[in-house]
Amino acid sequence: MLSKKQIKEIQEHLEKAQNPVFFFDNDTDGLCSFILLQRYIERGKGVAIKTFPDMTKDYFRKVKEFEADYIFILDKAVVSEAFFNEAEKYNVPIVWIDHHEVHDTVPEFVNYYNPSDEPVTMFCYQVSQKKEDLWLALVGNIADRYLPDFYKEFQKNYPELSVEAKDAYDVRYKSQIGKVSRILEFALKDKTTNVVNMLKFLMKAKSPYDVLDEEARNYSMHKRFNELNKKYLVILRNAMIVGNSSGNVLSFKYSSETKFSQNLADELMYNFPDKLVIVAYVDGLKTTMSIRGEKIKDQVVKIIKSFSDATCGGHENSLGAKINTGNFEDFEKQVKELFG
Repeated sequence: MLSKKQIKEIQEHLEKAQNPVFFFDNDTDGLCSFILLQRYIERGKGVAIKTFPDMTKDYFRKVKEFEADYIFILDKAVVSEAFFNEAEKYNVPIVWIDHHEVHDTVPEFVNYYNPSDEPVTMFCYQVSQKKEDLWLALVGNIADRYLPDFYKEFQKNYPELSVEAKDAYDVRYKSQIGKVSRILEFALKDKTTNVVNMLKFLMKAKSPYDVLDEEARNYSMHKRFNELNKKYLVILRNAMIVGNSSGNVLSFKYSSETKFSQNLADELMYNFPDKLVIVAYVDGLKTTMSIRGEKIKDQVVKIIKSFSDATCGGHENSLGAKINTGNFEDFEKQVKELFG
Protein backbone atom coordinates (compact mmCIF):
# COMPACT_ATOMS: atom_id res chain seq x y z
CA MET A 1 0.00 0.00 0.00
CA LEU A 2 0.99 3.62 -0.44
CA SER A 3 2.27 5.45 2.63
CA LYS A 4 0.58 8.66 3.82
CA LYS A 5 3.55 10.60 2.44
CA GLN A 6 3.23 8.96 -0.98
CA ILE A 7 -0.54 9.60 -1.08
CA LYS A 8 0.03 13.28 -0.32
CA GLU A 9 2.74 13.55 -2.99
CA ILE A 10 0.54 12.01 -5.68
CA GLN A 11 -2.38 14.23 -4.66
CA GLU A 12 -0.10 17.26 -5.01
CA HIS A 13 1.00 16.16 -8.48
CA LEU A 14 -2.65 15.75 -9.51
CA GLU A 15 -3.55 19.20 -8.18
CA LYS A 16 -0.67 20.76 -10.15
CA ALA A 17 -1.72 19.02 -13.35
CA GLN A 18 -4.06 21.30 -15.28
CA ASN A 19 -4.15 19.25 -18.47
CA PRO A 20 -2.76 15.78 -17.71
CA VAL A 21 -2.70 12.71 -19.91
CA PHE A 22 -3.18 9.35 -18.19
CA PHE A 23 -1.62 6.35 -19.91
CA PHE A 24 -3.04 3.12 -18.49
CA ASP A 25 -2.51 -0.57 -19.15
CA ASN A 26 -5.20 -1.99 -21.40
CA ASP A 27 -7.01 -4.02 -18.73
CA THR A 28 -9.61 -3.40 -16.04
CA ASP A 29 -7.08 -2.57 -13.32
CA GLY A 30 -5.47 0.06 -15.54
CA LEU A 31 -8.85 1.40 -16.69
CA CYS A 32 -10.29 1.78 -13.18
CA SER A 33 -7.04 3.35 -11.96
CA PHE A 34 -7.41 6.06 -14.58
CA ILE A 35 -11.11 6.63 -13.97
CA LEU A 36 -10.58 7.02 -10.21
CA LEU A 37 -7.90 9.68 -10.68
CA GLN A 38 -9.75 11.46 -13.47
CA ARG A 39 -12.90 11.65 -11.35
CA TYR A 40 -10.79 12.91 -8.44
CA ILE A 41 -9.48 15.98 -10.30
CA GLU A 42 -12.25 16.13 -12.95
CA ARG A 43 -9.83 16.77 -15.82
CA GLY A 44 -7.39 14.96 -18.06
CA LYS A 45 -7.43 12.56 -21.02
CA GLY A 46 -6.98 8.79 -20.91
CA VAL A 47 -5.04 6.61 -23.35
CA ALA A 48 -4.91 2.80 -23.15
CA ILE A 49 -1.44 1.28 -23.64
CA LYS A 50 -1.72 -1.67 -26.01
CA THR A 51 1.96 -2.34 -26.77
CA PHE A 52 3.78 -5.24 -25.10
CA PRO A 53 6.10 -5.55 -23.28
CA ASP A 54 6.91 -1.85 -23.09
CA MET A 55 5.20 1.48 -23.56
CA THR A 56 6.90 2.78 -26.69
CA LYS A 57 8.06 6.23 -27.75
CA ASP A 58 5.11 6.42 -30.18
CA TYR A 59 2.78 7.21 -27.28
CA PHE A 60 4.48 10.56 -26.77
CA ARG A 61 2.59 11.91 -29.78
CA LYS A 62 -0.51 11.88 -27.56
CA VAL A 63 1.28 14.20 -25.11
CA LYS A 64 1.85 16.64 -27.96
CA GLU A 65 -1.62 16.19 -29.44
CA PHE A 66 -3.31 16.97 -26.09
CA GLU A 67 -0.72 19.64 -25.17
CA ALA A 68 -0.46 17.86 -21.83
CA ASP A 69 1.37 19.47 -18.94
CA TYR A 70 1.68 16.25 -16.90
CA ILE A 71 2.04 12.54 -17.68
CA PHE A 72 0.63 9.81 -15.43
CA ILE A 73 1.50 6.18 -16.24
CA LEU A 74 -0.68 3.58 -14.52
CA ASP A 75 -0.23 -0.19 -14.21
CA LYS A 76 2.47 -0.52 -16.90
CA ALA A 77 5.45 -2.72 -16.08
CA VAL A 78 7.92 -1.38 -18.65
CA VAL A 79 8.31 2.05 -20.24
CA SER A 80 10.83 2.57 -23.04
CA GLU A 81 13.88 4.76 -22.50
CA ALA A 82 12.96 6.61 -25.69
CA PHE A 83 9.62 7.71 -24.20
CA PHE A 84 11.37 9.03 -21.10
CA ASN A 85 13.88 10.89 -23.28
CA GLU A 86 11.05 12.64 -25.12
CA ALA A 87 9.39 13.68 -21.86
CA GLU A 88 12.66 15.03 -20.51
CA LYS A 89 13.36 16.91 -23.74
CA TYR A 90 9.97 18.64 -23.58
CA ASN A 91 10.18 19.07 -19.79
CA VAL A 92 6.92 17.23 -19.04
CA PRO A 93 6.79 15.77 -15.49
CA ILE A 94 5.95 12.08 -15.12
CA VAL A 95 4.20 10.21 -12.31
CA TRP A 96 4.47 6.45 -12.73
CA ILE A 97 2.33 4.25 -10.44
CA ASP A 98 2.85 0.51 -10.76
CA HIS A 99 2.81 -2.82 -8.92
CA HIS A 100 4.99 -5.05 -11.11
CA GLU A 101 8.67 -5.82 -10.56
CA VAL A 102 10.44 -2.75 -9.14
CA HIS A 103 12.91 -1.05 -11.51
CA ASP A 104 16.24 0.30 -10.25
CA THR A 105 16.98 2.34 -13.37
CA VAL A 106 14.02 4.73 -13.44
CA PRO A 107 15.22 8.22 -14.53
CA GLU A 108 15.65 10.67 -11.66
CA PHE A 109 13.06 13.11 -13.02
CA VAL A 110 10.32 10.42 -12.93
CA ASN A 111 8.16 10.28 -9.80
CA TYR A 112 7.96 6.51 -9.40
CA TYR A 113 5.61 4.74 -6.96
CA ASN A 114 5.69 0.96 -6.66
CA PRO A 115 5.07 0.16 -2.98
CA SER A 116 3.69 -3.40 -3.17
CA ASP A 117 1.91 -5.89 -5.43
CA GLU A 118 -1.70 -4.90 -4.73
CA PRO A 119 -3.56 -3.67 -7.85
CA VAL A 120 -2.85 -0.13 -8.98
CA THR A 121 -6.59 0.50 -8.58
CA MET A 122 -6.06 0.05 -4.84
CA PHE A 123 -3.36 2.73 -4.80
CA CYS A 124 -5.49 5.14 -6.84
CA TYR A 125 -8.43 4.64 -4.50
CA GLN A 126 -6.11 5.46 -1.59
CA VAL A 127 -5.32 8.71 -3.41
CA SER A 128 -8.87 9.66 -4.45
CA GLN A 129 -10.66 8.54 -1.26
CA LYS A 130 -14.08 9.20 -2.80
CA LYS A 131 -16.66 6.91 -1.22
CA GLU A 132 -19.00 7.29 -4.17
CA ASP A 133 -16.33 5.59 -6.32
CA LEU A 134 -15.99 2.55 -4.08
CA TRP A 135 -17.75 0.34 -6.64
CA LEU A 136 -15.26 1.33 -9.35
CA ALA A 137 -12.38 0.61 -7.00
CA LEU A 138 -13.85 -2.81 -6.28
CA VAL A 139 -14.22 -3.61 -10.00
CA GLY A 140 -10.55 -2.85 -10.67
CA ASN A 141 -9.36 -4.82 -7.65
CA ILE A 142 -11.30 -8.02 -8.30
CA ALA A 143 -10.12 -8.00 -11.91
CA ASP A 144 -6.57 -8.36 -10.55
CA ARG A 145 -7.63 -11.02 -8.02
CA TYR A 146 -7.51 -8.81 -4.95
CA LEU A 147 -10.40 -8.71 -2.50
CA PRO A 148 -10.19 -5.40 -0.58
CA ASP A 149 -11.45 -4.90 2.96
CA PHE A 150 -14.08 -2.48 1.67
CA TYR A 151 -15.89 -5.32 -0.10
CA LYS A 152 -17.89 -5.71 3.11
CA GLU A 153 -19.05 -2.11 2.78
CA PHE A 154 -20.01 -2.75 -0.84
CA GLN A 155 -22.02 -5.81 0.25
CA LYS A 156 -24.01 -3.66 2.68
CA ASN A 157 -24.73 -1.07 0.02
CA TYR A 158 -25.40 -3.50 -2.86
CA PRO A 159 -26.31 -6.91 -1.40
CA GLU A 160 -28.11 -7.88 -4.61
CA LEU A 161 -24.89 -7.39 -6.61
CA SER A 162 -22.70 -9.33 -4.17
CA VAL A 163 -21.88 -12.90 -3.19
CA GLU A 164 -20.22 -14.40 -0.15
CA ALA A 165 -16.61 -14.72 -1.18
CA LYS A 166 -13.31 -16.12 0.04
CA ASP A 167 -11.51 -15.13 -3.16
CA ALA A 168 -11.73 -12.08 -5.40
CA TYR A 169 -12.54 -14.33 -8.34
CA ASP A 170 -15.63 -15.63 -6.52
CA VAL A 171 -16.86 -12.06 -6.92
CA ARG A 172 -15.56 -11.68 -10.46
CA TYR A 173 -17.21 -14.81 -11.83
CA LYS A 174 -20.28 -15.29 -9.63
CA SER A 175 -21.73 -11.84 -8.95
CA GLN A 176 -23.33 -8.93 -10.77
CA ILE A 177 -20.53 -6.54 -9.80
CA GLY A 178 -18.28 -9.14 -11.40
CA LYS A 179 -20.34 -8.78 -14.56
CA VAL A 180 -19.53 -5.05 -14.51
CA SER A 181 -15.85 -6.02 -14.54
CA ARG A 182 -16.38 -8.35 -17.51
CA ILE A 183 -18.37 -5.72 -19.44
CA LEU A 184 -15.49 -3.26 -19.05
CA GLU A 185 -12.91 -5.91 -20.00
CA PHE A 186 -14.64 -6.49 -23.32
CA ALA A 187 -15.43 -2.81 -23.87
CA LEU A 188 -11.67 -2.17 -23.96
CA LYS A 189 -11.46 -4.52 -26.95
CA ASP A 190 -13.64 -2.24 -29.08
CA LYS A 191 -12.61 0.29 -31.73
CA THR A 192 -11.01 3.51 -30.50
CA THR A 193 -14.12 5.68 -30.93
CA ASN A 194 -16.21 3.39 -28.74
CA VAL A 195 -13.45 3.09 -26.13
CA VAL A 196 -13.28 6.89 -25.91
CA ASN A 197 -17.08 7.04 -25.53
CA MET A 198 -16.87 4.39 -22.81
CA LEU A 199 -14.28 6.46 -20.91
CA LYS A 200 -16.54 9.53 -21.10
CA PHE A 201 -19.46 7.43 -19.86
CA LEU A 202 -17.49 6.08 -16.88
CA MET A 203 -16.38 9.56 -15.90
CA LYS A 204 -20.04 10.38 -15.17
CA ALA A 205 -21.41 7.01 -14.03
CA LYS A 206 -22.87 7.17 -10.53
CA SER A 207 -23.36 3.51 -9.66
CA PRO A 208 -22.77 -0.01 -11.00
CA TYR A 209 -26.35 0.04 -12.30
CA ASP A 210 -25.30 2.69 -14.82
CA VAL A 211 -23.12 -0.03 -16.37
CA LEU A 212 -25.44 -3.00 -15.84
CA ASP A 213 -28.67 -1.44 -17.11
CA GLU A 214 -28.58 -1.26 -20.89
CA GLU A 215 -29.72 2.09 -22.28
CA ALA A 216 -28.89 4.50 -25.08
CA ARG A 217 -25.79 6.00 -23.45
CA ASN A 218 -24.10 2.62 -22.91
CA TYR A 219 -25.57 0.77 -25.87
CA SER A 220 -22.22 0.25 -27.65
CA MET A 221 -20.70 -1.23 -24.47
CA HIS A 222 -23.46 -3.80 -24.15
CA LYS A 223 -23.46 -4.54 -27.86
CA ARG A 224 -19.71 -5.21 -27.75
CA PHE A 225 -20.01 -7.31 -24.60
CA ASN A 226 -22.77 -9.48 -26.05
CA GLU A 227 -20.87 -9.99 -29.30
CA LEU A 228 -17.56 -10.87 -27.66
CA ASN A 229 -19.01 -12.87 -24.80
CA LYS A 230 -20.58 -15.34 -27.25
CA LYS A 231 -17.21 -15.87 -28.95
CA TYR A 232 -15.39 -16.00 -25.63
CA LEU A 233 -17.66 -18.68 -24.16
CA VAL A 234 -17.08 -20.94 -27.19
CA ILE A 235 -13.29 -20.65 -26.78
CA LEU A 236 -13.55 -21.05 -23.01
CA ARG A 237 -15.61 -24.24 -23.44
CA ASN A 238 -12.85 -25.72 -25.61
CA ALA A 239 -10.22 -24.67 -23.10
CA MET A 240 -12.16 -26.28 -20.25
CA ILE A 241 -12.22 -29.57 -22.19
CA VAL A 242 -8.42 -29.39 -22.44
CA GLY A 243 -8.22 -28.54 -18.74
CA ASN A 244 -10.30 -31.53 -17.71
CA SER A 245 -8.07 -33.91 -19.66
CA SER A 246 -4.67 -32.36 -18.92
CA GLY A 247 -2.07 -33.15 -16.30
CA ASN A 248 -0.38 -30.55 -14.11
CA VAL A 249 0.08 -28.21 -17.08
CA LEU A 250 -2.97 -26.90 -18.94
CA SER A 251 -1.69 -25.61 -22.29
CA PHE A 252 -4.30 -24.17 -24.63
CA LYS A 253 -3.50 -22.67 -28.03
CA TYR A 254 -6.00 -20.71 -30.12
CA SER A 255 -6.45 -18.13 -32.86
CA SER A 256 -9.25 -15.59 -33.07
CA GLU A 257 -10.09 -12.16 -34.46
CA THR A 258 -10.15 -10.94 -30.85
CA LYS A 259 -7.49 -11.70 -28.27
CA PHE A 260 -8.87 -13.21 -25.04
CA SER A 261 -5.68 -14.61 -23.51
CA GLN A 262 -5.72 -12.75 -20.19
CA ASN A 263 -9.42 -13.39 -19.68
CA LEU A 264 -9.07 -17.09 -20.49
CA ALA A 265 -5.97 -17.57 -18.34
CA ASP A 266 -7.63 -15.93 -15.34
CA GLU A 267 -10.81 -17.99 -15.59
CA LEU A 268 -8.91 -21.23 -16.21
CA MET A 269 -6.70 -20.55 -13.18
CA TYR A 270 -9.87 -20.05 -11.10
CA ASN A 271 -11.33 -23.35 -12.33
CA PHE A 272 -8.05 -25.31 -12.20
CA PRO A 273 -6.16 -23.81 -9.24
CA ASP A 274 -3.67 -26.69 -8.98
CA LYS A 275 -2.49 -26.49 -12.59
CA LEU A 276 -0.01 -24.29 -14.37
CA VAL A 277 -2.02 -22.56 -17.12
CA ILE A 278 -0.64 -21.47 -20.49
CA VAL A 279 -2.97 -19.70 -22.91
CA ALA A 280 -1.22 -19.13 -26.23
CA TYR A 281 -2.57 -16.78 -28.88
CA VAL A 282 -1.05 -17.53 -32.29
CA ASP A 283 -0.71 -14.49 -34.53
CA GLY A 284 1.43 -15.44 -37.51
CA LEU A 285 5.13 -15.61 -36.65
CA LYS A 286 4.57 -14.56 -33.03
CA THR A 287 2.71 -16.24 -30.19
CA THR A 288 1.75 -14.30 -27.09
CA MET A 289 1.03 -16.12 -23.86
CA SER A 290 -0.76 -15.50 -20.59
CA ILE A 291 0.67 -17.85 -17.96
CA ARG A 292 -0.75 -18.51 -14.49
CA GLY A 293 0.31 -20.68 -11.56
CA GLU A 294 1.56 -20.63 -7.98
CA LYS A 295 5.04 -19.08 -7.66
CA ILE A 296 6.08 -19.84 -11.23
CA LYS A 297 7.81 -16.65 -12.30
CA ASP A 298 11.50 -17.49 -11.79
CA GLN A 299 11.28 -20.91 -13.43
CA VAL A 300 9.20 -19.76 -16.41
CA VAL A 301 11.37 -16.69 -17.02
CA LYS A 302 14.46 -18.92 -16.99
CA ILE A 303 12.95 -21.10 -19.74
CA ILE A 304 11.82 -18.09 -21.79
CA LYS A 305 15.31 -16.56 -21.68
CA SER A 306 16.69 -19.62 -23.46
CA PHE A 307 14.83 -18.59 -26.63
CA SER A 308 15.95 -15.75 -28.88
CA ASP A 309 13.61 -12.79 -29.36
CA ALA A 310 11.37 -13.99 -26.50
CA THR A 311 10.13 -11.68 -23.74
CA CYS A 312 8.42 -12.28 -20.42
CA GLY A 313 7.29 -10.25 -17.41
CA GLY A 314 4.66 -9.84 -14.74
CA HIS A 315 3.98 -11.12 -11.24
CA GLU A 316 4.94 -14.17 -9.22
CA ASN A 317 1.72 -16.02 -10.18
CA SER A 318 0.74 -14.20 -13.38
CA LEU A 319 2.95 -13.63 -16.42
CA GLY A 320 2.74 -12.37 -19.96
CA ALA A 321 5.17 -13.60 -22.60
CA LYS A 322 5.87 -13.46 -26.32
CA ILE A 323 7.79 -16.04 -28.34
CA ASN A 324 8.43 -16.95 -31.97
CA THR A 325 5.62 -19.30 -33.01
CA GLY A 326 8.14 -21.85 -34.23
CA ASN A 327 9.57 -22.10 -30.70
CA PHE A 328 6.29 -22.49 -28.84
CA GLU A 329 6.13 -26.29 -28.87
CA ASP A 330 9.69 -26.50 -27.50
CA PHE A 331 8.79 -24.01 -24.76
CA GLU A 332 5.62 -25.96 -23.95
CA LYS A 333 7.63 -29.21 -23.79
CA GLN A 334 10.17 -27.72 -21.35
CA VAL A 335 7.42 -26.36 -19.10
CA LYS A 336 5.66 -29.72 -19.01
CA GLU A 337 8.93 -31.49 -18.20
CA LEU A 338 9.60 -29.09 -15.34
CA PHE A 339 6.10 -28.88 -13.88
CA GLY A 340 4.63 -32.12 -15.30
